[in-house]
Amino acid sequence: MEFMFYMPTRLIFGRDCIIKNRELLEKTGKKPLIVTGRKSSSMNGSLDDITRVLGHANIPYSHFDRVESNPSVETVREAAEIFRSEGCDYIIGIGGGSPLDAAKAIAVLASNEIDDNDLFSGKYRNRPAKIIAVPTTSGTGSEATPYSILTYNKIHNKKSIASEQIYPEISFLDPKYTETLPATTTINTAIDALSHSVEGYLSLRATDIISPFALESIEILGGCLHRLSLGESPSRLDRDRLMYASMLAGIVISHTSTTSVHAMGYPLTYHKNIDHGRANGLLLFQYINFLERTHPRVQEIIKKMELEDLSGFENLMNKLLGKKEEITEEEVALYSETAISAKNISNTDPHPDLEQIRNIYRGSLRVV
Repeated sequence: MEFMFYMPTRLIFGRDCIIKNRELLEKTGKKPLIVTGRKSSSMNGSLDDITRVLGHANIPYSHFDRVESNPSVETVREAAEIFRSEGCDYIIGIGGGSPLDAAKAIAVLASNEIDDNDLFSGKYRNRPAKIIAVPTTSGTGSEATPYSILTYNKIHNKKSIASEQIYPEISFLDPKYTETLPATTTINTAIDALSHSVEGYLSLRATDIISPFALESIEILGGCLHRLSLGESPSRLDRDRLMYASMLAGIVISHTSTTSVHAMGYPLTYHKNIDHGRANGLLLFQYINFLERTHPRVQEIIKKMELEDLSGFENLMNKLLGKKEEITEEEVALYSETAISAKNISNTDPHPDLEQIRNIYRGSLRVV
């Protein structure tokens, strides 16, 4: 048996965990740049909790609230300039995957004046600024990963930064911040977390130490997604479970990375503006179906989700996702060429060829 496990982030989970552990926030630095989207952090109470602790300790801060969905390279460069001009020395990212991923890239650019190629290289002369992560959705797991996914308009796609230097220093996971999420966001982010754990469990990079994390996440998410498919509003306990399972899924992909699902999902998000978690969900059944004959672990996933067979997985996804988006043959060809060149294709066992990727797209959306 061989494996490597590395998890430098201090994960603090529980309701009111920021207030209860304020001393950790207070001693991180002298002035943070708070990075958020435009509205959600104000609505769910997360921004108030952070600013209350900072105010109690007389710590000044700056606030960048212009992170868009699927943040761009241009946006994180703008925020890094503000970080430097305002004299900040660490970053607090609050929100879903977009603000957290943006915070990581901003941390790199705050300490390194580099071009785009060097930004995506994952290797930096100067250590990025410290990051505190406060997730307010249960899906991306960014609070536990060394990844930042950005919209890179130069290549007309999304592109990832992978570096152990951008693991958050501390992550505060408080499920109460997810209670204001609409049903669609709750479903899409939960599917994103499921995709992480499923891909990680089936990845060529899966190890004996990380697979139990994936299976526990899959089992929890299976139950929650079943209840969501019936139209049930998540209970307080389910909100806790979803955030915990999403965190586990983040730990999984921090060691295994993602696979073909994410490689194929990025063009759907960039070109067709399909939510990232939904894009993964649209592809997930056909991906698992592609692997079933040669990958014995597929049946373990079905069992953990308490489904009778693979068709049960398909039915669950269809209930959750509803009517599928359209795709043309021209789009199939373009997205397939983009996906097959992505580095995470190599984590898939077996590697799909170009025609197999095309068929997964065709089976996942409505071809017109």
